[in-house]
Amino acid sequence: MLETLGLDIAPRTASLWAGVLIGLAFGALAEGSRFCLRRAVAGPVAERRAAAGVWLAALAVAIAGTQALAALGRIDLSGHRFLAAEVPVVAILAGGLMFGAGMVLARGCAARLTVLAATGNLRAGFVVLLLAVAAHATMKGVLAPLPATLGAYTLPLPHLAGWPALAPLASLVPGALALALRPGLVGLVQGAGIGALVPLAWAATGWWLADDFDPIALETLSFTAPAADTLFWTLAATALAPGFGIGLVLGTVLGAALSARSGGRAAWVSFTSPRETGRYAAGAVLMGTGGVLAGGCTVGAGLGGVSTLSTAAVLALAAIVAGARLAERALSASPAGSGAPSARPAPQPAE
Repeated sequence: MLETLGLDIAPRTASLWAGVLIGLAFGALAEGSRFCLRRAVAGPVAERRAAAGVWLAALAVAIAGTQALAALGRIDLSGHRFLAAEVPVVAILAGGLMFGAGMVLARGCAARLTVLAATGNLRAGFVVLLLAVAAHATMKGVLAPLPATLGAYTLPLPHLAGWPALAPLASLVPGALALALRPGLVGLVQGAGIGALVPLAWAATGWWLADDFDPIALETLSFTAPAADTLFWTLAATALAPGFGIGLVLGTVLGAALSARSGGRAAWVSFTSPRETGRYAAGAVLMGTGGVLAGGCTVGAGLGGVSTLSTAAVLALAAIVAGARLAERALSASPAGSGAPSARPAPQPAE
C-alpha cells in the first residue's frame, strides 16, 4: 500500500515511524489519565472504580475496532500467535500470575511504568530497565528453557473469535460496565482514545504497511517484548533493525514526557529505602519473565490480545488480575505491607 501512496520507504522503517506516532498518542493519553490496570484491581479502593471505568472503555473500543477491521477483511488475524490452535495454558497461567504479582510489587504495569519513567520517576525507570533484562533473558537468554518447558503443556481450546455473534457482545459488555462505573466524561474519552490505538496499530502493520515482498509482523500495542527489543537495540543497534515495537516504546516515552511537562507533573522521584528497592526489583523480574510466559502484559495480552477474542489472551488477563489480587492480599497481611506504625516514611506509589 506504500507504493499506492507514493511513499518510497521500506515497510519496516515505515512501521518504526508508525510506532513512534502511535506511541506519542498513547504516552500522552496514558500519562494524563494515569491509565493502568493495577489501579483498577489492586489500587486504593477510592480509585478503583474510575480506573476500571477508563480501562474498560479502552477495552470496549479496542475490541470493537479490531473486530470491525477483521470483519471487513482489512486485517487477517487467523495466523497470529494469539489465535494458535494449541493454547499453552500452563505457561499462560503461570506467567499471568507472575506478572500480576509483579505489577503490585512495582506499583504499576509495564506500560504505566514506561510512562512514569518519562516523567522523571527513577523508580519506574529502574523497573522498566530490569523488566527488559528479565524479558530478554526469558526469550533468548539463560531463562529461555522456562517458556520452552512450560509451553509444551498445551490444550486445544476453541477461541472466542470462532463465534462471530460474540463480537458485538464482547465489546458491549465492557462498554456498559465502563459507563456504569462512571469514570467521568474525560476518563471515558481518554480510555476510548487509548482503545482506538489498538485497531489503529493492527491496521498500520497489517493493512497500510503490508507488503508481500517485504513483509512485517502484524502487531499492536505491547510493552514486554518491545522493552526487551529496545534495550537490545540501544546496546547493539547495528545488529537489530528497529520496527514498530521499538518505535512504540520511544514514542510513548516522548509523548508522556511532553504531557507531564505541559501539565506541570514532571518531577524527579527516587527510592526511599533498600527494602523498597528490593521490592521493585522483584516486581520487575516477575513482570519481565511473566510477561513473556503469558504472551504479553496488561496492554499486550489485555487490550491487544483480548481485542482478537483470543482464549489465550482472556486466560492471561484473568491470571494477571488474579495474581495482582493475591499479591495485594499477601502484602496487606504482612507486617511490611500492613498499616502498622513505622519509623520510616511510607513509600509513594509509582503511579
